[in-house]
Amino acid sequence: MNSFTEFLKYLAVMAGVTYLIRMVPLVLVKKKIKNRFIRSFLYYVPYAVLGVMTIPSIFYSTDSILSAAAGFVVAVVLAFFEKSLLTVAASSCCAVLIVELIMRYMV
Repeated sequence: MNSFTEFLKYLAVMAGVTYLIRMVPLVLVKKKIKNRFIRSFLYYVPYAVLGVMTIPSIFYSTDSILSAAAGFVVAVVLAFFEKSLLTVAASSCCAVLIVELIMRYMV
């Protein structure tokens, strides 16, 4: 079997699973959810998933965990003070660059 037909099989399975994950809750839950706990749980799920996917990528994106941590800290501090996304991203990139350069010339 060639790789293209194998790819199409994998694509079909992934599309089916993705569709089912989105369709099943809409079909099974007909009424508005009134339980406060479930509503608050569902409200925070996207933020938790985004954090779980993003945080590990931050710490493995540079040559050193120290420079990644510096960029992360700068980003968190600037985000806490409600700076714009461009400011947060550019500042954290600059922090990573500065720490990488310092570490390169200290060794």
